[in-house]
Amino acid sequence: MSTSAFSMSLDTARVLASTPVAPRARALLTALHTHWTQALAAPLAAALVDLEQALLQQAERARNGQLQAEWLAERRHLGEHGSAFAPGLMQALAAEIAGLRQPRRLAATPPDAGPATVHTLTLVDDADIDRDIVLHEIARRATVRDAAALQLLAQRFGALAGAPAFEIDQLPLGPHALCRALRAVGDGLGLAPDTQLRLYRAFEHQVLDRHGELIERSNLLLAREGVLPGLVYLPYLARPAVAVRARPAPAAGRVRSPLPGQGLNAAAGPGRPPRRHADAAMPVRAPGPGQAPWPGPEPAGDGPGPADAPGTAAAPDRATLQRLLAAARRSDAAQGALPAPADTGVAATPAQALTPAALGHALAMLQAAPAQRTEAGARGVHELRRRALALARAQHGPQAGLARQDADTFDLLGLLYGELARELGGGPAAGLMARLQVPVLRAALEDPAFFEHARHPARELLNTLAESGATWLADDEADAPLRQALDQAVDRVVGDYQGDAAVFVAANEAVRTHCLGQARRAEVAERRHVEAARGRERLETAKRHAAAQVEQLCAQAAPPPFVQTLLRQAWADVLTLGLLRHGEDSAEAQARRQLTARIVEVTGRAAGGAPDAALGQAVEQALLQVGHHPDEAGAIARRLSTPGGEDRHTSRSELSARLSTRSRLGEHGEERPREDAPAPRTADEQAWHARLRALPFGTWFEFVTNQQGDVRRQRLSWFSPVTDHALFVNPRGQKVGEPTLDALARLMASGQARLLAEDRTRPIDRAWQAALRLLRTLSGEAASSGPQAAA
Repeated sequence: MSTSAFSMSLDTARVLASTPVAPRARALLTALHTHWTQALAAPLAAALVDLEQALLQQAERARNGQLQAEWLAERRHLGEHGSAFAPGLMQALAAEIAGLRQPRRLAATPPDAGPATVHTLTLVDDADIDRDIVLHEIARRATVRDAAALQLLAQRFGALAGAPAFEIDQLPLGPHALCRALRAVGDGLGLAPDTQLRLYRAFEHQVLDRHGELIERSNLLLAREGVLPGLVYLPYLARPAVAVRARPAPAAGRVRSPLPGQGLNAAAGPGRPPRRHADAAMPVRAPGPGQAPWPGPEPAGDGPGPADAPGTAAAPDRATLQRLLAAARRSDAAQGALPAPADTGVAATPAQALTPAALGHALAMLQAAPAQRTEAGARGVHELRRRALALARAQHGPQAGLARQDADTFDLLGLLYGELARELGGGPAAGLMARLQVPVLRAALEDPAFFEHARHPARELLNTLAESGATWLADDEADAPLRQALDQAVDRVVGDYQGDAAVFVAANEAVRTHCLGQARRAEVAERRHVEAARGRERLETAKRHAAAQVEQLCAQAAPPPFVQTLLRQAWADVLTLGLLRHGEDSAEAQARRQLTARIVEVTGRAAGGAPDAALGQAVEQALLQVGHHPDEAGAIARRLSTPGGEDRHTSRSELSARLSTRSRLGEHGEERPREDAPAPRTADEQAWHARLRALPFGTWFEFVTNQQGDVRRQRLSWFSPVTDHALFVNPRGQKVGEPTLDALARLMASGQARLLAEDRTRPIDRAWQAALRLLRTLSGEAASSGPQAAA
């Protein structure tokens, strides 16, 4: 497809010209649309190619010639009308831009609860629901991936519209707008629902994977044109922000000499702070999912640094931490959490303090020890201090000790590791982070900014390991390849770190890449469980509708009792299959209803009359379609096409025995046990039941698993308003249960289950804030209401 096909049409230009904003803003919006049109030319063409390949593969895998012909016809239809795909999409985006100042409506959410009856059993409705769910999930993933850039663009679009900042789901060039445009264009092309679903997947792969880059370019374009230049995104802070104090210049003689292979700080001269490792190792780059970029180099001088911990207040400066530590060591409450003043290993005089090179050499020896590479060999931070001092004193004399700020670093890292252990509650991830204690300790000793900047590379790696452990290694069935990848990343840091923070960066990227693949696999597994659950719901709805038809006819005409039994069992399966295949309003379903009425009318006559041969043949063919043996189908057909339901070839007992040993339609798979009518709900239970039916898919729950109060997180993937059953999966996308909403409401009312509030704070940040609270408690400043208490 040529690029000329993507040039702006007159209709699109006319739509953009009608945007009710100032002329300069309209020109900027038109320039943005033109840029997007050119940038999306190749990805949109690639999406159509992917879709054509997918349709061809479906045709090759078709079970019969009819299905193969349908898929090939769909591919031909796409080839004939595909040229309108890209212009239609860009015109839909132009309409989104033109509606910039229209009243903002609530975004469409995936269909969840709502009153449902058997009269909604149509394949078209199911396909619409499937498309809504898929599009919502695609937009959600793109929003999470590019959240920071989208927030900036939402602010700038608000400025262009002369209105408050846009919500992400109403941003004209956001992922939700793209998905709305995609849905409209797919319907306009006349594509079948299944083909549209495949188009959505191809669109996500080819277009939305590049969406973040387009958002960044749009922000740059608007910033260059003077629309909120210099705007940066700072996440919402749950606590009041605190002004960061200026860091004092390091004392003379405290500039560290680099160890062998450690050249990042070599340029630091007297009176100048050492250069941060991250300044050289981590340039500003596009953030990963849920990850902000590492701040770039600070300007020279000792001015305040940025409060870069998302969801937390600015970290206290080094002087505040030293003061709190000194007060905590003198407190009796600090026993066990901090070493006593006599056990800190601090040198009696500055002349006896170990130089940074000497202490780094001792820690390098500990890092190279074979025991450090195994989980069993990991030690606590206080034990590492004792061993490092023993090695250093063996070389520099028994009076050698730690400098005060080095001892403070040991204590702060010990508090941080203690809170991380509580955050994780043990498990494989805690052991992995324990093996990293020596490299992390060396990084903290070499970089004074370690405790002040949440985006330090070593802290980033600790956070990724903590998130991986909480998400993927918390279950009993831990993923062996993931555990191997985490082990390799930790081993690489332990073996390679010699002062270069790029080692932490590379290990962190490796772990995040593997976790991203794990997340994709979990998503696929969850989608399969949801599709299976929706299939069971359609089957259950069809069964109920078929049973209702049979009961209505039996109540009206009262055929013989054995005929009623055959209708409720064998013939109900025929009606169910017809509803599943064709829908309630189809001609096939209407023909089956007429055939059922004919059966009731014929069998209701007095016995002894001639059988209806045409009716018997039609019944037999229908029974063969649901899997009945030819002899069995013939016997049932003779009774259902003969007055009085008689058959002299087979007895009732023989036919009943055959039917009792045969599985009903849909009973060969996973079947839920039949449930008794639920007991009446209390007012609290009824309120929870109504609230559960309004929850969006993807809500996390916490279930109490034993009397000790242990809990397990599970995700509500889907629930049926027809059968009242819900589908829960674990973080790995594996199904863990299908309780009813009634049973879940009773658990919620009794406190055995609860909703999990969304917490965007990272594990490493929660642990550090907990360590600071503990430190203030030990120092006696916990009751302080000043700004430092909120840090």
